[in-house]
Amino acid sequence: MPANLRLSYFLPVIIILTLAAIFWSYLGEIKDGKSIQDLPSALIDKPAPVFKLPSINSGDKGFDSAVLKGQVTLVNVWASWCAPCRIEHPRMMQLAREGVAIYGINYKDTPEAATGFLTELGNPYKAVGADRTGKVSIDWGVYGYPETFVVDPKGHIRYRHVGPIMAQDLTDKIRPLIKALNK
Repeated sequence: MPANLRLSYFLPVIIILTLAAIFWSYLGEIKDGKSIQDLPSALIDKPAPVFKLPSINSGDKGFDSAVLKGQVTLVNVWASWCAPCRIEHPRMMQLAREGVAIYGINYKDTPEAATGFLTELGNPYKAVGADRTGKVSIDWGVYGYPETFVVDPKGHIRYRHVGPIMAQDLTDKIRPLIKALNK
């Protein structure tokens, strides 16, 4: 068998194994103990994007960037069709009970589905804006759902969490940062 024919059999296998190794590294821990949730954002320490979104329900108050000044706030990008958003939701409810101001950006959802999600699981949000086109989420640099941002009293993004917030994330990252920013 000629050498170039043998190579044509092994080249696809080599490419697939290389891609699998790359994807596998992103599923688990990344170098230096950082996880995919710790990926940096170009918006850290910069002002939150300026936006104005209508409410998920007509007649209700929408959500705009003006409310992100004066106190520490969380901005949570979610959707009713997002399974990890459902997993994270009890932590959002817990933070709201603790007095944390949480605002929601509902990503490319129908009003009925978004309202049904909040009716079923509870509403931790002070306001929810409907990002029907996805433009505002893109301005925030969102590429996965859910994503949560901690915004300081000056309206600057201080932390970005990719994926569902779990109990350990509350203990290790979110609560300590909120406490530090409130000082």
